[in-house]
Amino acid sequence: MKKIALPVTRDNRIDDHFGHCEMYSIYTINEQNGIAAVDTITSAGGCGCKSDIAGVLAAKGVTLMIAGGIGNGAINVLNAQGIDVIRGCSGNATEAVRMFLAGEVADSGESCRAHEHQHGDGHRCTH
Repeated sequence: MKKIALPVTRDNRIDDHFGHCEMYSIYTINEQNGIAAVDTITSAGGCGCKSDIAGVLAAKGVTLMIAGGIGNGAINVLNAQGIDVIRGCSGNATEAVRMFLAGEVADSGESCRAHEHQHGDGHRCTH
């Protein structure tokens, strides 16, 4: 079974800022390409590229992240854990997963740069 994660708000909408989401919804996809289960985990908040969220999601079997705004640092960390990323999505999370399963979702090709900042260690993060 495939697992897809999305950064979401409490009303199940895709959060525009990956590193600042309230929680992550993890959708388990069955062999018939339908949603078999949905679990949520609370976000620790903060910069997605500096948190351990990629490792946590990978340990839960997630192989795809469907996100709104997400920076290159977070994408690199997710990719290093074997998680592909589709950027530029918005709206209801469940509907976005259904649209992905129907082949109607594609990566926007654009990473979020609106909230770029530099950490004290010189690491630059955009999200």
